[in-house]
Amino acid sequence: MRTFHRLPRILAIAVPLAAIVATSACGTSATDEASPTSTPVATAAAPAPIDGADGVVGQNRLGIGTAQAAAQAALAKCQADGLGFVTVSVVDRAGNVQAMLRGDNAAQHTVEAARQKAYTAAAFGANTSDLSERAKGDGATVADLPGTLFLAGGVSVKSAGGSIAGIGVGGAPDGMRDQACAAAGLDAIAGSLG
Repeated sequence: MRTFHRLPRILAIAVPLAAIVATSACGTSATDEASPTSTPVATAAAPAPIDGADGVVGQNRLGIGTAQAAAQAALAKCQADGLGFVTVSVVDRAGNVQAMLRGDNAAQHTVEAARQKAYTAAAFGANTSDLSERAKGDGATVADLPGTLFLAGGVSVKSAGGSIAGIGVGGAPDGMRDQACAAAGLDAIAGSLG
C-alpha cells in the first residue's frame, strides 16, 4: 500500500497562489518595486474633518417626552374645538415619527397627511400654510417632492435658529383649523426649546 504525502502538492499550489493574491491586494509585487519602469501608486490624502475634531455632526431632536407633550396638546386643542377626528404627528427633521396620536374616528388618510405636513414643515423650516404658495405654479414645483404635503396644518419646531422637528395635524375640514391645533402643540413645548 502506498502512502502519498499531499503537503508538497498543496505547497506547490498554495505558495504561488498566495503571491498572486498578495500582488492583487497590494497593487504591486516585490519584483514590481525593484523594476525601474514601475509606476508609483498615488495615495489620496485623508480629507480634513469638516465639523468638530472627529468629523461627526450632531443632530438636534426633541426628546420623547417633549414630542409626546406636543402631540397631546395639539390633539387636546382639536378635541376642544370639536375636531376629535384628526391625527397629530410629531417628526424629526428627517421625517422620522417621534410621536403620533390618532383621534377617535380619525380616518386612515389623516395619519399620512399629518406625517407629511409635519415633515414638510420640519424640512423647510416654515409653517405649511406659508409654504403652500410655493407649491403653486406651472410645471414641476416643490410640491412634487416625495413625502411632502403643502397644505396648511404643519408647523416647524425651531431651536437655536434651526428647524429640528415638525408638528402636523390632518383631518379637520379646513387646513387652518389643523394649523391652529399644531400651533397649540408648539406653544405647549415652547418653554423647553433652546
